[in-house]
Formats: sequence, structure tokens, C-alpha cells
Amino acid sequence: MTEKPASTHTFIKKSVMKTTLDKMMQFHEHPNAFSKLTPPPIFVKVHRDDRTSITQGEIEFTLWVGFIPVKWLACHEAGPTDSSFVDYMINGPMAYWRHEHIFTEVDDGIELTDRITLAHKSGLQGILTRLMFDGIPLKFLFFYRHLRTRLAIT
Repeated sequence: MTEKPASTHTFIKKSVMKTTLDKMMQFHEHPNAFSKLTPPPIFVKVHRDDRTSITQGEIEFTLWVGFIPVKWLACHEAGPTDSSFVDYMINGPMAYWRHEHIFTEVDDGIELTDRITLAHKSGLQGILTRLMFDGIPLKFLFFYRHLRTRLAIT
């Protein structure tokens, strides 16, 4: 795992969905979940998927943001709770990216929490990742992801 720089910040998006933990896990385990959760105009091209589960293995992909290819190599591992998983960037555009997917049973169903800890590289690449993967674009990305998840499992 890439060492966590001192200058990280964290983004959190939470939603409660009327579903079961089994349905939430099944949706995220489906091979097409990543594509379903990627909003246009971003398109994902998976080059290699060596994951044996959502908590183990690597995935190599390119996100096409318009005509700009953004290559990532991510690793999946168990998350901070029994009903969670983490993906973190091994190689890619960011200085640091760790995404926790946490599913918590609550009275109204399942609370989905996406917690992203991130840091940008310096220079032009850091400017571009701030424009594509932070602030308003990051808020839109996770608004879309939670909407797509809700539509798929409720």
C-alpha cells in the first residue's frame, strides 16, 4: 500500500437504503458493479481483474474522462468491519487514494458509507486530479454511485 502522506483529506458520503445486507453485498460482488457505478461521461475499461472476492485481489483499469485516459492499479482488502471492504490505489494519478465501503445494519435497512481518504500529487497532475477527483466532481460521483446502488437493490 502507498504510504499515507501528511496532507490527506477525507470525503464521506452516507445513505440509508431499504434493503438487506445480503443484497448490498451481492450488488457490490457482481462483476459489472464497477461499470454500473461509473457515471457518464466517464467510462471504465478493465484490463486485468485478479480479485478473488471484494476483499482480496487486484484490479487494473483505465477511466476514460472524456478523451483523457487515467490508469489505475487498485488492491481490494477487508475493511474495518465484517461487512465492509477497502480498495486502495497502488499506482495511479493520485498521491494517495483509500476508499472504504462500509455497510451497517440500521433500523431502516442498510447504511452505505463511502469514506475516501485522498491526497494529490504536486504539479500539473495534481491540478488535474483536483479537477476530476475532488470537490464537486467527487460529490457528484458519489451522489451517482449511491443513486445507482439504491436503484439496483431496492
